[in-house]
Amino acid sequence: MSRAAIIGGGLIGGGWAARFLLNGWDVSVFDPDPEAARKIGAVLDNARRSLPALYDRALPAEGTLRFCDSLEEAVQGADWVQESVSERLELKQKVYAQIAPALAEGVFIASSTSGFMASDLAALGAPVAVVHPFNPVYLLPLVELSGTPDLCARAAEVVRGLGMFPLPLKQEIDGFLGNRFQEAVWREALWMLKDGIATTEDIDEAIRMGFGLRWAQMGLFETYRIAGGEAGMAHYLAQFGPSLGWPLSRLTDVPELDQPLIDLISAQSDAQAGGRSIAELERTRDDNLVGILRSLRHGGTAAGRVILDHEAELPAPGDRDGLPITSQRRVPVTWTDYNGHMNEAAYLELGTWATDGLMQRVGADADYIASGKSYFTVDTRVRYLDEVHLGDLLTVTTQVLEGAGKKMHLFHRAWRSDGGLAATIETLLLHTDLTTRRSCPPEPAVATALAALAEAHREMAAPGAGGAVGQRG
Repeated sequence: MSRAAIIGGGLIGGGWAARFLLNGWDVSVFDPDPEAARKIGAVLDNARRSLPALYDRALPAEGTLRFCDSLEEAVQGADWVQESVSERLELKQKVYAQIAPALAEGVFIASSTSGFMASDLAALGAPVAVVHPFNPVYLLPLVELSGTPDLCARAAEVVRGLGMFPLPLKQEIDGFLGNRFQEAVWREALWMLKDGIATTEDIDEAIRMGFGLRWAQMGLFETYRIAGGEAGMAHYLAQFGPSLGWPLSRLTDVPELDQPLIDLISAQSDAQAGGRSIAELERTRDDNLVGILRSLRHGGTAAGRVILDHEAELPAPGDRDGLPITSQRRVPVTWTDYNGHMNEAAYLELGTWATDGLMQRVGADADYIASGKSYFTVDTRVRYLDEVHLGDLLTVTTQVLEGAGKKMHLFHRAWRSDGGLAATIETLLLHTDLTTRRSCPPEPAVATALAALAEAHREMAAPGAGGAVGQRG
């Protein structure tokens, strides 16, 4: 079991702790704040609710969390050290001087700094690389890397294994890439506020209702390329390039953050929040991010590709009670209704992915479908046996009731983590030629694999299978 040491337990340190823990690492934390355990616990609650919702495969078993009384204790024996203390260079270097003698051989310090260059951090001799995430660390994949090529390469391997996206910087710069973009938008927003052009809410609406949605999945240059139409980027630059000389923004000038401007921003921001607490805003943010990221995941683009690549590396489920586990995942917020329960449509989706898992087991996988053959569902019966809530871990086993000729008759059981049977989903499918859209026998390899499972499951009881609607036995 790998172990990460987290130095500094604020929002970023807590986010790192969650990202490591939910990917199966043991985590030791040092933070002198007496409230550190409570604060990290709150971040973990949010992460447990949201990160697993991105995946259609269960994440590894959660690691153990330990709070330490000293830097040296936290770092001792750690495979990874993530520093997330306050943004003061002298403080960071003081911490590094204490950490360095306790590092295991070959281990370096990964700094969450949002602006200092790696060469400045390492100026006193400690092995340090910039490993800069974005909040919330447990959901957003980007990690900016800066430092020696060796340390950056090693850091990239680790963060990629956590389901994140490493972006090495071509050269050292203060503030890196992401923060420089945010700073440019922030400066312009401050002038708009100071000049009375817009309120905090106006500015946020302009971002989230417009270009923010484009940036989430396509970035800046691809967005502008499309804006150029069929002629592409060259046409866009020819058409809109001259506007760069217009006085559209005040990015070269920065308003003084004096008390009147601070009071104005604070008052408008409070009004914009409408009485919602920080915890409520965090939950809203996380739910929205899960929705956006799952949408990107569905298309396999941008941050969605990072999730799919990480999911492919997660351990495939095995067997339970002599039956193959065909799906194992936590219930995301998108599967719940106003009662907080998993809704009816989600059970059908769960059954769909379990059927897909069984099809992959017998060789009717993506390549098989691409060749022009698949199974089509013709009948489904769901029995709702117990309540299922947001975050519950569901493990689906699949029994093959019939697997001969064109038919594939399956009986899925959805188990909660406490051992309770939450639902059964019985489904009948027919093998189909995708070119003629007519049923046909499966290819021999698929037919043989399916028949073997049907024979192995033949003597197993299937209570509830074959019953009428409303029949519970």
